[in-house]
Amino acid sequence: MKLEDTSERLSKLEFYGGTLGVLFPFFIFVIGVITIALSGAPDERGFWPVLILALGIGLMLCKNRTAFSEAVISGMSQKIVMIMITAWILASIIGILMTLTGFVEALIWLSDQVQLSGTGFVIATFIICCIVSLSTGSSFATILICSPLLYPSGGILGAHLPALAGAIIGGATFGDFIAPISDTTIASALSQDAKIGATIKSRLKYVLPAAFLALVAYFIVAYSSGSEEGISKASSLGNPKGLPMLLVPAFVIYLFLKGKHLLHGLLFGLLLGTLLGLVLGLLPISEVLSLDLENFAAKSFIIDGINRAVGLSIFTILLMGLVATLKASGLMDKLVDFAATRANTEKHAEGWIAGVMSIAVLLTTHSIVAILMVTDFTKKTGERLGVSPIRRANLLSLIACIFPFMLPYFIPVILMANMTNTGEEFGIPQVSPFEVGLYNFMSWGLLLMALITLLFGWGKTKLKNDEED
Repeated sequence: MKLEDTSERLSKLEFYGGTLGVLFPFFIFVIGVITIALSGAPDERGFWPVLILALGIGLMLCKNRTAFSEAVISGMSQKIVMIMITAWILASIIGILMTLTGFVEALIWLSDQVQLSGTGFVIATFIICCIVSLSTGSSFATILICSPLLYPSGGILGAHLPALAGAIIGGATFGDFIAPISDTTIASALSQDAKIGATIKSRLKYVLPAAFLALVAYFIVAYSSGSEEGISKASSLGNPKGLPMLLVPAFVIYLFLKGKHLLHGLLFGLLLGTLLGLVLGLLPISEVLSLDLENFAAKSFIIDGINRAVGLSIFTILLMGLVATLKASGLMDKLVDFAATRANTEKHAEGWIAGVMSIAVLLTTHSIVAILMVTDFTKKTGERLGVSPIRRANLLSLIACIFPFMLPYFIPVILMANMTNTGEEFGIPQVSPFEVGLYNFMSWGLLLMALITLLFGWGKTKLKNDEED
């Protein structure tokens, strides 16, 4: 999936206060979101006022307010934004459909049959999500597909909820780093002229230790914090009649494996699920569409799904508008130029590549945008100081799979927190964005591997070519 970088076509923005003026609105946003996340409030609607305030401050500090406004609108109207919002809407509808047709109860029944405890369910969730993300190459798709099915089921089984949410996003992170069709894998490898096959093979030395550490951490947390009360509750709630609905996520994953568009896979999955539910008698026709004439309203599981996606969608639109003003300011260009003059040795080059990529990710809040912004710097600096193409690609992907999946103001973390509201119908509380990132042990494992890589040269060989790292 290619992203449009519109900043080059827009007027360069200048701010009162220089660099501080550029960053101040973003600081307001980050501080506000982190404060709300730490308070335990999981509803992303609470982030709307913070983003509006940040945009308003940015407008006041910008010297050309018309250009600022154009940059915001341009950022909001990017193709990728509409793709994400459409995907979240369809996935939310599918999630409600699967709940209505009894698939959660069927999954609980199945877990009860194999005597899977809350701790075991957390471990199984992480493994399942690793497989799904490896198959689809999409962290978003993994979260959207797996959360409505696994989070309520694990919650009823007594699983530790933050660890359960962390296992889902952790599994999604796994595929984002190593899947052959992951946009992160493709962007990082191709931008550095590295062969994708050799790059994936080289990443095993990073991802397998990180995944092992994550498994151990999930087991320890889930075992020490889980509740056994859910097991008896699961026995009474379990019902196998919704098992045929397993065809829906399986069909969606199949379409993704065939290379179909995200919209294609989700829309066809929704159509199949609706038809299957109606034919099997699991979905009452009144849930598809009914009219409440007394209150002049229509009711439908589709409407409920769209309503569920509204908070995250508006958050994304506003955030992409704010990020566009940072890009249009040229701040990243200055950072890249500064770093290029400071890298003098191979080890320094690796440190600067990781550092500049980290800043780019933290400021743009989007891993692919960040990779595209630092591509030239990474390639030229690496070539000049002898950093192999594969190693450069791996450094970019390591950073891209750490911060966006850990920090509470990034879209993947907000999305995962949003998807935990799928347990509401079963009386299972939501998890805050702060907890989601804190319990994503896969990204913590990758952070540890990144530090070992930079400090001790982990993964480096004497040969620097496209076949070895």
